[in-house]
Amino acid sequence: MTLNRLTLRLVALALLLTPLLVTAETTEFPGRKIYPNVNIITLKQLKARRHEVLVVDVRSAYEYQTLHITDAINIPLSDEHFAGRMANLRAENVKDIVVYCNGRTCMKSYKAARKCAEANVSNVYAYDAGIMDWAKAYPQEARLLGETLGNAERLIDRETFTRHLISPEAFGERIASGNAYVLDVRDRFQRDSLGLFPGRERRAYLDDTKRLDRYLRNSLREGRELLIYDAAGKQVR
Repeated sequence: MTLNRLTLRLVALALLLTPLLVTAETTEFPGRKIYPNVNIITLKQLKARRHEVLVVDVRSAYEYQTLHITDAINIPLSDEHFAGRMANLRAENVKDIVVYCNGRTCMKSYKAARKCAEANVSNVYAYDAGIMDWAKAYPQEARLLGETLGNAERLIDRETFTRHLISPEAFGERIASGNAYVLDVRDRFQRDSLGLFPGRERRAYLDDTKRLDRYLRNSLREGRELLIYDAAGKQVR
């Protein structure tokens, strides 16, 4: 993978981890009020118990392959067999299970824990601070593109990332110009029957790496902007 292509891929992923439409959070972890019955484990608690628990990344394979907690297992929440796979994991091991996603305003960890409870998979905790908080705090225990992160400065910093964010108004104007690729990268279970920009957008699940890479290459080759949106704005970074 060339440097330019790697940079473009990381920037595209960066645009999937923070909302394009930025709103003030009512609390630091709004999901805790929405899912009050989900057991929570904090960043420091997970660090202290790291080798006593099974850690499961419930994001897409694409996100997992880009950045994940070292030794975490990838079982995407979008997998139709998610509950069954988690039940099998529980049957094979007595350790507590910790599920995580992109964190804070991302609801997948809560939804995953609730889905486990509904399937009678016991002792499941949601680590809701997310992958970025972990990678920044413990870069030696995070994997970036298949290797140890080692230094949190390798991550895209907020200033660089912010330069790639645009307002909803600008997003719509650039779509109207006709000179941009528009990607809806929401998971299957997050989508309604129609996208936000019918007839103008393309759907590219994060697990479909071939399609994503094709749009990235085409955007670079044709000099067209790549406009990306998701459900909660936590996948774009």
